[in-house]
Amino acid sequence: MEGVRQRAVDLAFALAWMLVRRLPERTVTWLFTKAADRTYARNGRGVRRLRGNLAAVRPDATAAELDDLTHAGLRSYLRYWQEAFRLPEWSDEEIVGRVRTVNEKLLRDAYAAGQGVVCALPHLANYDHAGAWAGLTGMPVSTVAERLQPESLFDRFIAYRKKLGMEVLPLTGGEHDVTGVLTERLRAGGFVCLVADRDLSERGVPVTFFGRPSRMPVGPAALSLKTGAPLIPATLHYDGPDLVITFHDTVEPATAAEMTQRCADAFAQGIAEHPQDWHMLQRIFLEE
Repeated sequence: MEGVRQRAVDLAFALAWMLVRRLPERTVTWLFTKAADRTYARNGRGVRRLRGNLAAVRPDATAAELDDLTHAGLRSYLRYWQEAFRLPEWSDEEIVGRVRTVNEKLLRDAYAAGQGVVCALPHLANYDHAGAWAGLTGMPVSTVAERLQPESLFDRFIAYRKKLGMEVLPLTGGEHDVTGVLTERLRAGGFVCLVADRDLSERGVPVTFFGRPSRMPVGPAALSLKTGAPLIPATLHYDGPDLVITFHDTVEPATAAEMTQRCADAFAQGIAEHPQDWHMLQRIFLEE
């Protein structure tokens, strides 16, 4: 039965990638908004988890305010998927033109120094759009992707991100050691972006996140310490039709655990300002 379910999921994604990009954008937006509303109304496990995570961000929110924020979060999450299915059809001008930045000079100056840059970011808004923007503006991205099942679905996501100009390495099961490849890229002056607000390996380091215990991957900090590449946290949010990328202050070299906590602090700042765009429908706080 599991194999049947996986094949059905893969087929659904294949059809979505084929059909969604062919429909008018206004129609697609209406469809995905309705899908978000229905998902919210069903109040499944992912929706309940999102509400719980947002309750940590806004502990003083009333039940009604938290419901509204969760609903807005589902609409933002479905917007990400809408864009995922349509991004490969956007022109280069549209990809770049829909991005605005804050503190971009921090990133450009670090990249120009030639030691490579590690960028850590959370599951905010559309990080695929941010990666495509970076490549089109002179900083091709190397990143890592969680291996999905079925394998054919994982291959679709790899091909999708490659089409957007990114080098994508599988987190597990690849032909080469992922840390070694990323180290080579950084030592050659490259740009490595890692989504780093959820520990997938269960080997992450303890952090305090919104006043609660959590764990986050040590990879960004470890790569920075190993190669000397500066570590810059970034957060994203939607503003109307645009994606806004905010680059936070470079994390000063320290222990890997301390640097990971500094990233968590930057993530918390960005998420607190735009909680509806934090697409965290999984467990992240250890006490739950």
